[in-house]
Amino acid sequence: METFAKNKDLLFDKVEKYTNTSIDLIKLNAVEKSADVLSTLTSSIVVFIIFAMFTLFVNIGVGLFIGKLLNDYYLGFLIVSTFYLIVGILVHYNRQKLMKTPLSNMIIIKLLNKIDLDEVLENNKYSNHESADSNSKT
Repeated sequence: METFAKNKDLLFDKVEKYTNTSIDLIKLNAVEKSADVLSTLTSSIVVFIIFAMFTLFVNIGVGLFIGKLLNDYYLGFLIVSTFYLIVGILVHYNRQKLMKTPLSNMIIIKLLNKIDLDEVLENNKYSNHESADSNSKT
């Protein structure tokens, strides 16, 4: 009877350790995925801001150039802004296909990226050796 109680206690200890390890693994995976998505989003925003500043100054230059050709600077800026109005309307009507779907897919792929199975097995091997060592000591 005493061995049954001892085995029962060992089983409960192992189940508790397994549950705690599983919870820790889930937490670590969630943190890793969140950090990956956040770092990708942050770097994309920085690149977008740099590209936007470049585009802004190129557009000012194009507007001034067209205005100089037409002898009225306001006409150059009017032509450039009309071009962007047309591009904006086209992007607005195609935003689902151009932006929303690819961004959603990127985020989903980042969040659902498969766990490296070799790494999980390696971690599990170390935890099994530790529990075997602690069991042999008792």
